[in-house]
Amino acid sequence: MREDTEKSVVCNHHRISFLGLLVTLGIVFGDIGTSPLYVMKAILHTGETIDESTILGALSCIIWTLTLQTTIKYVCVALRADNNGEGGILALYALLRRLKSKWIYILAIIGASTLLADGIITPAITVTTAIEGLESISPDLPVIPITLAIITIIFFVQRFGTESIGKSFGVFMLLWFLLLGVVGAVSITSYPLIIKAFNPYYAIVLLTQSPEWFLILGAVFLCTTGAEALYSDLGHCGRKNITISWAFVKTMLILNYLGQGAWVLNHVPTALSVNPFFSIMPQSMLFFAIIMATGAAIVASQALISGTFSILSEAMNLHFWPRMRIKHPTHVKGQLYIPMINLAMYIGVVLIILLFRDSSHMEAAYGLAITITMLMTTLLLGFYLHSKGVARVFTLLFMGAYCTIEAIFLAANLSKFLAGGWCTMLIGGILFLMMYVWVRAMKIRRHYVYTKPLDDYYQIISDIKADESIPKYASNLVYVNHASKEGAVDDKLLYSIINKQPKRADHYWLINMEFVDTPDTLEYSCETLVPDTLYSVTMHIGFRIEPRVSLYLRQVVEDLVSDGKVDLRSTYPSLRKNSITGDFRFIIIHRVYYPESSDNRQQNLLMSFYALISKIGIDEPKALGLDTSMVVVERVPLIINQRNRSIRRITQIVDKRKNRKKMMFVINLRERFASN
Repeated sequence: MREDTEKSVVCNHHRISFLGLLVTLGIVFGDIGTSPLYVMKAILHTGETIDESTILGALSCIIWTLTLQTTIKYVCVALRADNNGEGGILALYALLRRLKSKWIYILAIIGASTLLADGIITPAITVTTAIEGLESISPDLPVIPITLAIITIIFFVQRFGTESIGKSFGVFMLLWFLLLGVVGAVSITSYPLIIKAFNPYYAIVLLTQSPEWFLILGAVFLCTTGAEALYSDLGHCGRKNITISWAFVKTMLILNYLGQGAWVLNHVPTALSVNPFFSIMPQSMLFFAIIMATGAAIVASQALISGTFSILSEAMNLHFWPRMRIKHPTHVKGQLYIPMINLAMYIGVVLIILLFRDSSHMEAAYGLAITITMLMTTLLLGFYLHSKGVARVFTLLFMGAYCTIEAIFLAANLSKFLAGGWCTMLIGGILFLMMYVWVRAMKIRRHYVYTKPLDDYYQIISDIKADESIPKYASNLVYVNHASKEGAVDDKLLYSIINKQPKRADHYWLINMEFVDTPDTLEYSCETLVPDTLYSVTMHIGFRIEPRVSLYLRQVVEDLVSDGKVDLRSTYPSLRKNSITGDFRFIIIHRVYYPESSDNRQQNLLMSFYALISKIGIDEPKALGLDTSMVVVERVPLIINQRNRSIRRITQIVDKRKNRKKMMFVINLRERFASN
């Protein structure tokens, strides 16, 4: 009943309504909505010359970047590439996984790892920039300690969930965007010619004539960094709500950018020493604006943190990341909390703040990683359009245009590599390496899982059940079957039942886990293989659903009991007389890799890294949501490629004559010593 209620709430947010639009403002646009805090400041710091052509060209680049990147690519195209209502680069990959391409997963893990790296720098730069506004009131205020305190609070409250404060995000962000637009519009009146920036001619002039166009373009890109998060939040709010809300958000953003540009052209001598965002604020509203900017930074940070939890949750089900402990602090559908990731992000954000000290230096580290994410999304969208039968000319035109645009942005941001871009690229590179190793190692493990046809063993399993000379191991014995072929079973599973301490039970249950490409699928099918003895249950689980095998199996068994297909009463007479249900015991087959079994050094190195990465995750019983008090883990060797070495038998041949001579020699020596 609770799940039905949650689904209805989410569906209500998908409908076009004032409430839906308000929720969308609070969830989707936190990141892109805080970009006016630092974009114009970053542009001014790219050079020492400030004139009308430079400012008009930069503003024109901002307007057309928002139009081409955010509006056309993401709002008009990407939002239509939904996976049963869900968006984001991993949801898009799940749609394309059926193409059976050997390398398409590389695009997905590159995009996911760089998106996660961007999620660490965003809270640092947004909160720091907002707090730096206090310096215009009192230059001696300690910005770094205040920033660290706010960051600490943001990450600390994650464990309690953000359901209560999340409800107010929409109202707050509505006020924030209205503040951006109104203040920007008032500032435009001081230099009305600033509206010429809508003409793309000024952008073209800047890119073709300015010697600093490369650096300016790297700063301009920061205005659209939240576009990827917009696509990832598709499942929370729906395409129509995002599309309509974006029209309002884009208008307010452009008004604010134009207002900042107008102020800069009116205050050229002092523009480099201040942040234009706070300078366009009336002095009486400055403190209020700082409070609003800090609140918007908190909303943006919260959105990135929650997005990181969601991305990693999807990555776990797509076998890109080790299973980790996930908590659900509230009853809100989809709200997750991953303690280890929350701690790692907190440490990363604090280190970035302490390393770069101010937002000007952080700007150099910002933008490079997300450019790569956008480029990977473009490539995956190209595959998606092709798979949907879109005309090849349009697909090639789309991919060519956006690969060119994003390649230029990437090259522009690479110019900031030594100044700070190395930081996010290092984080993204480490995450990519972990995902790549995990995917490759999982493929190796699956490749060396040998299977056997299950129907060949129906009779022997029935005989074991009937053999009362074998001590009963459990009333219900449950195995997780890792065989991917239908009708097949893991050979080590059969070995566990038959050979390794033969296990007698009343019922044997085989659980097959199938992680499907749809996000919220949670279904099962059950087949009776041997009546009243052997059952096969296949669970179809979406990539956004957390596996809880104990809970799901209980529901399956209850359905079978109500249908009269299984009798769970214990077979012990004293218990059966009182209708006591028999016990359940789970057995997990865990394969341990031995490097000595393979001559492949690269494979050994890969599996060694895999073993290190797996330590950050949880063991399989916890990952599958099993009651650990009822679980037995049986460890078996994972033999990769058995070496053709055999031990050589040695046969000792005793020469009796030589042995006799040795004995006579020893006797003679004894006699000599005795006579002496």
